[in-house]
Amino acid sequence: MTTDRPTTPADHHGPAHPEVIVLNGGSSAGKSGIARCLQALLPEPWLVTGVDALIESMPAALRESDGGLAITADGGVSVGEVFLELERAWMQGVAATVGAGARVVIDDVFLDGPVSQGNWRRALDGRNVLWVGVHCDAAVAADREVARGDRVAGMAAAQAELVHRGVVYDLDVDTTTATPMDCARLIAARAGGPGVGRRSSAV
Repeated sequence: MTTDRPTTPADHHGPAHPEVIVLNGGSSAGKSGIARCLQALLPEPWLVTGVDALIESMPAALRESDGGLAITADGGVSVGEVFLELERAWMQGVAATVGAGARVVIDDVFLDGPVSQGNWRRALDGRNVLWVGVHCDAAVAADREVARGDRVAGMAAAQAELVHRGVVYDLDVDTTTATPMDCARLIAARAGGPGVGRRSSAV
């Protein structure tokens, strides 16, 4: 099922006990908050990684270059071949971590929609993955962007719908009015099975 709009969790059927949870959504959609809540809710320990961690690990020169990552004044984002090569290596590293026995929540932004999802599908081939779309109204995401103060204005609005086009999810959540914990509970109920909530006091 392909969706351009948020749907209710009951409309999808993902794996009951995934090894990987992939959260895809635009900038300031609330993915990081959901990931932290999932770590508290799920009965097993889960690692969290994301595209922001990848970018922060790169040399500063690559964050503002044609070969690396370029952000325009209006919040547009483009990536070059060097970035893509490093991203592929990072994806394989995440897959190896899962293969070694760790459970991982991935916080990503699918700038190329189904192409981005396909890259993860190849890296995680053979793994039990729960694909989650994290939606947020563009205006609300833009307000959060201003409040956080660490993003170029316009990025949140530009990505709000773009990153979901053509992407197939097991579950959709919408943070426009729901809290990160509300959304995490929906995801955990699908992913965690018995015992979900035993660590909720950590939030």
